Amino acid sequence: MKEKKPPRLHLEIQKYCQGYYGIIRTTFRQNGKIKHTTHGTLKDKSYEELKLLQAAFRGDVTVKGTMGSLQTSESKEYGASYAALQLAKELQLDTAIYSKASEQWVKDCLALIIGRLVYAGSKLALSHRWKDTALWELCGVQGEVDVDKHCYEPMDRLLQRQGAIQDTLAKKHLTNGSLVLYDITSSYFEGQFEDSEIVAFGYNRDGKRGHEQMVIGLLCSPEGCPVAVEIFPGNTQDAATVPEKIAEVQKKYGIREIIFVGDRGMVTRANYEKVKDRKGLSVISALTHRQIVELLNRKVIQVDMFDETQIVEVIDPDNTGQRYCLCRNPKSADRETRTRKALMDVTRTALDKISQSKRKSMPEAIGKRVGTALAKTKMQKFVHWEVRDGHLIWSFTEDKVSVEELLDGCYIINSDVPIELMNKQEIVASYKKLMLVEQAFRNLKSVQLEVRPVYHKTDERIRCHVFLCMLAYYIQWHMNQRLKPLFQSDGKNKERKWTFEHVIERLKSVRREVVSSEGSSCKVVSTPDEEQKKILDLLKVKL
Repeated sequence: MKEKKPPRLHLEIQKYCQGYYGIIRTTFRQNGKIKHTTHGTLKDKSYEELKLLQAAFRGDVTVKGTMGSLQTSESKEYGASYAALQLAKELQLDTAIYSKASEQWVKDCLALIIGRLVYAGSKLALSHRWKDTALWELCGVQGEVDVDKHCYEPMDRLLQRQGAIQDTLAKKHLTNGSLVLYDITSSYFEGQFEDSEIVAFGYNRDGKRGHEQMVIGLLCSPEGCPVAVEIFPGNTQDAATVPEKIAEVQKKYGIREIIFVGDRGMVTRANYEKVKDRKGLSVISALTHRQIVELLNRKVIQVDMFDETQIVEVIDPDNTGQRYCLCRNPKSADRETRTRKALMDVTRTALDKISQSKRKSMPEAIGKRVGTALAKTKMQKFVHWEVRDGHLIWSFTEDKVSVEELLDGCYIINSDVPIELMNKQEIVASYKKLMLVEQAFRNLKSVQLEVRPVYHKTDERIRCHVFLCMLAYYIQWHMNQRLKPLFQSDGKNKERKWTFEHVIERLKSVRREVVSSEGSSCKVVSTPDEEQKKILDLLKVKL
């Protein structure tokens, strides 16, 4: 079989009214048709000089003498920035930012969004990359980038447009009667934020004690596409954000009929009472452990109804509009059992050490030590203890442990969605879609987008920074959708190759350089290799 030759750069000479010019391009065959990729043009050359350069491209001659040799300079990253920018424009994100997308501040915002996706880091660091990436030139900034003019001032204008942009995204990705996925997370700060109304101490979901934080609420489409983001003070409780968020979707975005999907810590009993009478609203959530125990005590359900192979649905007799879908996950059950046993072992060691002390102590002193030990393991409900004659007497309440083991891996998805609209399988599947929001949070907090560390010190800039990160994830989400065939065909374990980070790095190596000779120059983009071409084809981007 004849070996297929890779496409090579060549120079085509074209004639126009004022003389001749050269086109630097590669030619290749695709599906039986001849295709061309143009990399740049050469002007201000005589016909003889262009013929000499044409021969040099073929390798027939070495250009010397008055023509000098071809030189390359100003090598810049091009592929990743160009691909993400083209996708952003195809998604009409530029016109969503502002109807007059040609205005420079809009292009600057696109540079900030794409820069967050491709480079992360601070805005100042991105402004200094103008010598290393073609991103700023692609967005209309020639030469040195001024961080105030091209970063901070556009951020201020972008924040003013946040409501309108999110309204556009909501109308594009949410439809009447569709699921609305909502969850919140926290992100901690380092440094001083004395005048901030956002930065405050609160329950940190990352386990970063001793750090102030902000709370981030994210609204997604049924497919996990981000639609809107909101920042709350760091001491905001999960459930406190829900009623206003539901009202926002129905009133501000005009989605009158929605099925709101929220975690068990968000759709509390008090919250549900506040929103249950809203017209056009249905809710899907999960019961807390305490609520499951209440149903057991009321004899609404029994432990043996939880099944690993099928979903059992129960209607609440005291509220026939409330549906309970009982499920059991064997993997979760095994994990919860092992975790409890490990914590009980730690508790046993700590309490035995206190009880075996030969020295008598005051009840208050012993109680303090016991409280400290149980606070670390959170095993209080399984331990019975008392102080006799200055010594600790304790034991595990085995019947409580046995009851708890029966509920390992058991969970209940509750909903008021009418059975005509959703069966029990669809309700459970809808709740599990909250994993898509969790995936969004992981991406926002990851190396790819780096919502933290936050370098801004004013609340307005902090809000805009998070909004920029969300818009960057909006582009990443769409890229991931188009790249699914690449990820699905990937290997496993050590044969696994493709991640989103690797895709970006592969595109980064498509570079743009300036080719010059004797005062004449042109910009040339390197030819993508087979992997890069496959990525670009999946993204539907042509260089």
